[in-house]
Amino acid sequence: MSDIVRIETNQRMSRVVKAAGLVFIGGQTSNDRTPDVKLQTQQVLAKIDGFLAQAGIDKTRLISAQIWLADIARDFAGMNEVWDAWVAPGCAPTRATVESKLAAPDLLVEITVTALGE
Repeated sequence: MSDIVRIETNQRMSRVVKAAGLVFIGGQTSNDRTPDVKLQTQQVLAKIDGFLAQAGIDKTRLISAQIWLADIARDFAGMNEVWDAWVAPGCAPTRATVESKLAAPDLLVEITVTALGE
């Protein structure tokens, strides 16, 4: 049986959980909620890069992503522009993108990913 490793954990949640050879990164949002969706997406992906590094891997190990947009009609193209530039060539994960009411009205994007650990 595999150990479970939790990174940046508290009573409510862990930012990262490593289990059964997988790395799960919980939903990430931008710390700065004033920019447009492109800048918020860049900030979210930078956080994901940091959590992947803490787990000992990088974005080439992604296997799945879920993306929530507060306004998909307005922000889908802008988010995709940043996402497409960020994803490692030849390493795009499976992905779902939906519109959802997020936890605060000034949040425009939230992303969670699953990756294969080492």
